[in-house]
Amino acid sequence: MRNFQKIFGLALLVIIIACSQVTDVKVIELQTEGRNHPLGIDRVQPRLSWLMESTVKDDHQTGYQILVATSPELLEEGKADLWDSKKVPSGNSSMAEYQGAPLTSGMMVNWKIRIWNAEDQPSMWSEAAFFSMGLLAPGDWKASWIGLDRAVGNDEPDIEHRVLSARYLRKEFQLAKPVKRAMAYIVGMGTYELYLNGGKVGDHVLSPALSEYPKRSYYITYDVTDQLNKGQNTAGVILGNGRYFSPRINEPTPTITYGFPKLLLQMEIEYEDGSETTVVSDVSWKLTANGPIRENNEYDGEFYDARMELTGWGKNGYDDSGWMQAEGVEPSSPEISAQMIEPMRITETIKPVAVSSPEPGVYIFDMGQNLVGWTKLKVTAEAGNMVKQRFAETLKEDGTLYLANIRGARVTDIYVAKGEGEETFEPRFVFHGFRFVEVTGYPGTPELSSVEGKVIHDDLESTGQFECSNPLINQIYKNAIWGIRGNYRSIPTDCPQRDERQGWLGDRAAGSRGESYMFDIQNLYRKWLVDIFDTQRESGSISDVCPAYWPFYNDNVTWAGTPIQIVKMLYDQYGDIDVIEESYGPMKKWIDYMIENYLKDDLMPRDTYGDWCVPPIDPLVIHTKNPARLTAGDYLGTSFFYHNLMVMTGCAEILDKVDDAKYFNEMAKRMKTAFNKAFFNPETQQYSNNSATSNILALAFELVPEKYEQVVFENLIEKIEVEHHAHITTGLIGQEYFNRILTKYGRADLAYTVNTQTDYPGYGYMIEHGATTIWELWNGNTADPAMNSGNHVMLLGDFLIWLYEDLAGIKPDPADPGFKHIIMKPVLVSGLNHVKASHRSPYGWIESEWERSGDLFEWHITIPPNSHASVFIPGKDEPEEIGSGTFHFTNQINQ
Repeated sequence: MRNFQKIFGLALLVIIIACSQVTDVKVIELQTEGRNHPLGIDRVQPRLSWLMESTVKDDHQTGYQILVATSPELLEEGKADLWDSKKVPSGNSSMAEYQGAPLTSGMMVNWKIRIWNAEDQPSMWSEAAFFSMGLLAPGDWKASWIGLDRAVGNDEPDIEHRVLSARYLRKEFQLAKPVKRAMAYIVGMGTYELYLNGGKVGDHVLSPALSEYPKRSYYITYDVTDQLNKGQNTAGVILGNGRYFSPRINEPTPTITYGFPKLLLQMEIEYEDGSETTVVSDVSWKLTANGPIRENNEYDGEFYDARMELTGWGKNGYDDSGWMQAEGVEPSSPEISAQMIEPMRITETIKPVAVSSPEPGVYIFDMGQNLVGWTKLKVTAEAGNMVKQRFAETLKEDGTLYLANIRGARVTDIYVAKGEGEETFEPRFVFHGFRFVEVTGYPGTPELSSVEGKVIHDDLESTGQFECSNPLINQIYKNAIWGIRGNYRSIPTDCPQRDERQGWLGDRAAGSRGESYMFDIQNLYRKWLVDIFDTQRESGSISDVCPAYWPFYNDNVTWAGTPIQIVKMLYDQYGDIDVIEESYGPMKKWIDYMIENYLKDDLMPRDTYGDWCVPPIDPLVIHTKNPARLTAGDYLGTSFFYHNLMVMTGCAEILDKVDDAKYFNEMAKRMKTAFNKAFFNPETQQYSNNSATSNILALAFELVPEKYEQVVFENLIEKIEVEHHAHITTGLIGQEYFNRILTKYGRADLAYTVNTQTDYPGYGYMIEHGATTIWELWNGNTADPAMNSGNHVMLLGDFLIWLYEDLAGIKPDPADPGFKHIIMKPVLVSGLNHVKASHRSPYGWIESEWERSGDLFEWHITIPPNSHASVFIPGKDEPEEIGSGTFHFTNQINQ
């Protein structure tokens, strides 16, 4: 019996020791290129990321091992036929580059990971993740470009409001055996929907992503295994116009058009027995332009005649004898790249809050929110009954639509009923920015449920929440969310409603950093950088609008220099070093071009737009004419170019480009000297005309000699507090640093006062006048409608950055970026007693919630595993250094 007990005890000890070698730490949320299970990527060394989960405080990763295999079965057995990284001693859990065997076109790739914790104990293996490769080489494309490069029927491509019907294409094909796996690769210009055997493939809308078409188009990959059958199958595609077939020719400015809609489609099919076949687009496909979508123009709307529906066109056996043969056409672009960003989707359905009838037969639906998308219309009508919908952001005093600020866009969706009971209509190839929908031609009286709003935008992950004890700040934040996400259309656009909807660079230079706290924008802005550099001319010049559908090559600094600021944002917020390396050549090319062509006496006198949209005194005008409120163009150009040189110095140092770093730094020093000589008056101790923006930029870019910093700041305070009565004093440029400079120099209280004003000008004024997004103009309710969008985000400036980094106290350390090291330093302001914010960093959720009650300050913090933080507790002189975990701090502070 004693021997049994001895043996049992030893066995139990062995089990305990063995179990102790695997910790409670877990690996969760595996991502490839920042996405969950992406299909069809074309980065040949994909970057792998994961999150660590641990209940132990100050736990962090000390090593990892990645296994990559060609099948889930091999991975389950621990057989890494593609890559076994072995144990890598590293704390990095974000964007680890694949280093295994070459990945080939169409390959399915499976991977898992385990990590070692702070005690150097391994975790269990993670759940498996997978991704697939796209078509990596031009020769992998066996499909042909097809379409119809001419007008037919009622098409009118040569008039200003261009009219073109949608193209329908179909092909029936045989599959000889049961299907094991099938992947579809498709480029549909300008937009498309793909169907197999009558069912739509995927839930994307308005795909693919916009691009600089003279350089590249994007393809999308779908797993279509479940939509194919042994035997007869049918593929169908509808092509819309998008921006490829431009909505305008010369209004409101000359617009580039690239051709008629066209298709490239390839399906790679693997049978269960291992053999393979391919289905491709070619001239054997049939095509018609005689379907129900008679017109689709992103500015003007969609005309849908349900009487012309092609019932069953996407299914086997449809009689397409009346269709024409598709024609071979030229490629849309010389380069075809994988779309590596999330697609646009319908993300929300909005019910109207009211319906009114300001005139007989005219019904106005109020969605209660300015949104971007379209409507779903329900109607019962006789065949031929035409129901029109028009869209607007605001109403006139008489309750009808206010359309003056929509300019030349007709924003009209037309549905012609087929007379078969209750019918529903949603457009496919247009979108609108609207709160109000006018319905005319409706038989009888529509019910409130006759219209629903469909919210569409790039389906980016939400990465932040913010709320505080001030309801107005909370409403501004909510308005910002609706405005920002509504302007994500595979690029960050300026507005969604009028005849514009372009990717203006200057609108997002600083604002992108604020957006990064709210949405996962890493891939979106990486993609936009590709678009921007695709517009770059051989000389180095970059368009102010990218893609360059409006080709404005003005060579001004504040707009064309934006990509340098975006690269810095991606490095600071995500720790993305690769984007510096990938963007460095084009950035340097632009810097060199500007220096060679425009540098004069070490100044950069290049500016086109000034401090855009400074609030005017006259409520009826767009731009102020008051010279005291304006900032000189040579001042803006030189200060921003200096800032760009300093960013480039940092980029060169990160990439160990010693000579370049020295060059940029020396050029910056010379420019700083010239700047102060040209613009600073030591007698008056003022910069330029002493505008608020001139003071803000000099302080923000550290151009001010140290002995003058305080007096320059006092000049700024005089401008804001006295001359402008504690209200907004700047346009787009000054607003990018407005709140942070006030806070840096000890006047966060003034920033708070300015941001909570409810009279003109300010965000509160917008909200007082019914805004549910952010206006383009501070006086958006009274200004000239020629440039007066109700949904712009440029005037947010650094407001969102200020909320997260200063009020909530969540900020990345640029010396250890991507929130690997976090600076937790909240700023307290009188009148604000509570702030609660969170942000999903590359390492997990960071949380900050503080409350102030009398002299007592309480603060709850969560730091994700594998991160650490310097915590600056108000009222204490030195920060506390903490690792991961949840913490509660209290302190007595002075009122």
